[in-house]
Amino acid sequence: MTKSKLTVSAILLASVGLAACSSSPAVPVEYIDTPVLERFDVGVVERLETLEIVLDPSSNRLSIDQREQVADFVRAYADVGQGPLSMILPQGSGNPQSAIGAVAEAREIAWKNGIEYKEIRGGASPFEFQPVVTLSFRRFEAVAPECESLGSVDIASTRTNADLPNLGCSVRTNLAAMIADPSDLLGNRELDPGDSARRHITFQAYRQGEQTASQRNDGESGTISDAIDN
Repeated sequence: MTKSKLTVSAILLASVGLAACSSSPAVPVEYIDTPVLERFDVGVVERLETLEIVLDPSSNRLSIDQREQVADFVRAYADVGQGPLSMILPQGSGNPQSAIGAVAEAREIAWKNGIEYKEIRGGASPFEFQPVVTLSFRRFEAVAPECESLGSVDIASTRTNADLPNLGCSVRTNLAAMIADPSDLLGNRELDPGDSARRHITFQAYRQGEQTASQRNDGESGTISDAIDN
């Protein structure tokens, strides 16, 4: 084959290659502009938890079951509650002392479970059918992103250098399930002050060339026990 024919063949092959490249799907814009984990945000929604205690007009005290319900409710508030714990008594009750006694008992149960009186907000509301004391508090809940099924993804496709469309989604889903306090995602909680005394001790150890890490005992080590060593 002559040199001119070789040149023409090379040009034709290059043209075919360029045409093939131009027909390949383009890399998605979000693949370039957006980090992987930012494509699947963990949402935060606010929930209102409510407990309604139906009062016995002939009694000024809560029943045993009602006291247990209140105790469980205030413990949940101590664990995940945001804002005040609201206690609303029925207004215009035929036996107002029953409502007042029930709220006083509920406040005492809350206090015994670590809830300060200043965290409790009282109020009154009319009732329609029967007197009810209502306890409520706000809480936040993490919402996992919607992950596309792997069955809908062509894993074998290598037409582009783009990652899979659901890459990172499972990480965010696991994170949503593990977050102890979803309100932290909103950045509302203030950080505790640093321990300046501990920082000074660590810095002095560093200056003297000593170990700066905390001392660990055998129970905290990552070594494998030799109790069953053969």
